[in-house]
Amino acid sequence: MTGERERAEREYVDEVIGDDTIPQLFEASAKRNANRRAQRYKGGVHDRSLVTAGAVPAAPDGDYGTLTYAEMRDVVRDLAAGFRTLGVEAGDRVGIFANTRMEWAQTDFALLASGAVVTTVYVESTPNQVRYLLSDPGATGVVVENGELLERVLEVEDDLDLSFVVVIDEVPRRADRDDVFTLGEVYERGRETFDEDEYRSWLDSRDLDDLASLIYTSGTTGEPKGVRLTHGNFRANVNGIRKRFGPRPDRPPEVPTIDDDSTTLSFLPLAHVFERTAGHFVPFASGTCVAYAESTDTVADDIALVKPTGATSVPRIYERIFRGMREQASESKVKSRIFEWAVGVARKRARTEDPGPILRAQHALADRLVYSTVREGLGGNVELFISGGGSLSTDLAQLFVGMGLTICEGYGLTETAPVVSANPPEDIRAGTLGPPLVDVEVRLDESVLPPDQRAPEETGGRVGELLVRGPNVTAGYWKRPDATEAAFTADGYFRTGDIVEQTDDGYLVFRDRLKQLLVLSTGKNVAPGPIEDRFATVDRVEQVMVVGDDEKFVGALVVPNVEAVREWAREQDVDLPDDPAAVCEDERVHAFVGEAVERVNEDLEKYERIKRFELVPEEWTPENDMLTPSMKKKRRNILDRHREEVRAIYDSQRKPAAADD
Repeated sequence: MTGERERAEREYVDEVIGDDTIPQLFEASAKRNANRRAQRYKGGVHDRSLVTAGAVPAAPDGDYGTLTYAEMRDVVRDLAAGFRTLGVEAGDRVGIFANTRMEWAQTDFALLASGAVVTTVYVESTPNQVRYLLSDPGATGVVVENGELLERVLEVEDDLDLSFVVVIDEVPRRADRDDVFTLGEVYERGRETFDEDEYRSWLDSRDLDDLASLIYTSGTTGEPKGVRLTHGNFRANVNGIRKRFGPRPDRPPEVPTIDDDSTTLSFLPLAHVFERTAGHFVPFASGTCVAYAESTDTVADDIALVKPTGATSVPRIYERIFRGMREQASESKVKSRIFEWAVGVARKRARTEDPGPILRAQHALADRLVYSTVREGLGGNVELFISGGGSLSTDLAQLFVGMGLTICEGYGLTETAPVVSANPPEDIRAGTLGPPLVDVEVRLDESVLPPDQRAPEETGGRVGELLVRGPNVTAGYWKRPDATEAAFTADGYFRTGDIVEQTDDGYLVFRDRLKQLLVLSTGKNVAPGPIEDRFATVDRVEQVMVVGDDEKFVGALVVPNVEAVREWAREQDVDLPDDPAAVCEDERVHAFVGEAVERVNEDLEKYERIKRFELVPEEWTPENDMLTPSMKKKRRNILDRHREEVRAIYDSQRKPAAADD
């Protein structure tokens, strides 16, 4: 099966696969799909300057408006011409500092068409971070979302060399500034000056080796580095993803694809390369309709309005979806029991290649009682979820698949534009990252691990640091030759820093970041990620981070699920304080959560088991700088915040969560 699929992918060619630049890719797709829906955007959310300028019609409050590919292309072209009137020339770096929304996508294609190099800034960035993310690339301009982000830029503008600032939303005109424009004004300038021959000349002057974007690593450790990604890097990744998820003729008709009949919901940060490629370049190349959520907090409501066929997201969002299902089911004890039974059936079905008549009957009943309601709650049309940007719990992946929701986990990095591997929708293996994309070469450096941590020879698999080479891989970091040299092997493989297992048939299995491996004082190496992933479907635990470097045993910081804790307290007639910190100090709550920790420990090796843990009251989020914008833990920040709790774990006289050996 694997060999046949790989051959089919390698041989597959269609109108989406090509060797043109990103602006040419968009123009070709807009021509093919002129009358198809390209973008959907929510009304009553933003004061859009493009609406004021007449570039797009206002959407009804609380509902979605639509642009066709032809209409989107007209906006992109006029914006490109407008940016040229502001002085943008080929190779200029221009920042985008905004939440994911329709205008982000239009601005991206317009700047690339004008010849600019797009550099991205996360909306959570502080003024100091904004200064760095615009000064390091030498940005000559920046597009910001609204007045709030405009002020953040103006606060540090004396340290920058900006020729212009463009604001996506309407803002009061500043009489003292002739270098601040709305996006609507840029559109109007471009509409007056647009010349198609000149526009074509801008596109023709760029080639695959030209820089398309600088994307700064999210900085879980150290200062962010600007990753140089060319049009060719992005183009190669679009091609590889299309070959894996496109409508290949060898696929059975029931296998979901990404094509011109698809509708996706976009809500991850477009400043991050995962959404930029998988949720932006790939869909628009494929003729897909992309709808934009109002925010990550309204995804459930927006799914009901848009009824998408798919979405790209990170594991944390899928965990939230599952928790939402469970919370709805907990309205009554009967519903809760039925839901938990159905969850067990889904997992069993996902793990069974050839189910017998009893399991098939149970699954059919569970589908009528639970799964169909879950799918309807996700809009009723979902065919394909893509998970990336972190490790997805095997348990959660099996649960989704067992409920009839195809979820394909993949793996990538900013430096690889980003996708290295992904599960093929026709051969999903929960708990794996799938095989590498076509034209992506991988190998494993086993020397980074001690011999007892490597894969046994009889398994046919291998474990080591994943090394990657291919046309999607960056040539290096912006103005950082030292970091570039350190990141590559002598024969051109990029060192990912990730410990990965490769099975005998080529599937990759994530172990952990090499830098995040815990080395116990006993000499044992412990990968925290797989342990933490096991808590994804544990209702008593909201978040967990494993600790133990240089210590005798593994410990953990645990953010409890407050709703689950308070529900338990009501049922048990336990009087808990209102203060979350006081709740976390309650011995009864610690014991309640400890039962869940002990259940997870049952499936772990002895040296991996969590012996002691401390509860912490505050959820880790991007807003409090405990998570990156792509929802990965900033382990150093979490450790700094909770030094006392970690100290308590190893000084604690509290009863262990698991018996000491």
